[in-house]
Amino acid sequence: MSKTLQLTFENAAGKTTMLTVDEPRSDITSEQIQAAMQQIIASGAFEVDGSPLSAPKSVRIVERTVTEFIAG
Repeated sequence: MSKTLQLTFENAAGKTTMLTVDEPRSDITSEQIQAAMQQIIASGAFEVDGSPLSAPKSVRIVERTVTEFIAG
């Protein structure tokens, strides 16, 4: 099973974008995630359509299980 941490941000123009982190730590806390999102915003490293990220919008962890079947 794989896990992905999905961080959704809003930019100054009101558009949203998502950053994903594969296999986040299993013991990560909501406070750590919120602090990391604030650091990402403060860094100014990411823009959407030329507008910097301005606010965290949502966070979720997605767990995915893939079962493969061999045909033939």
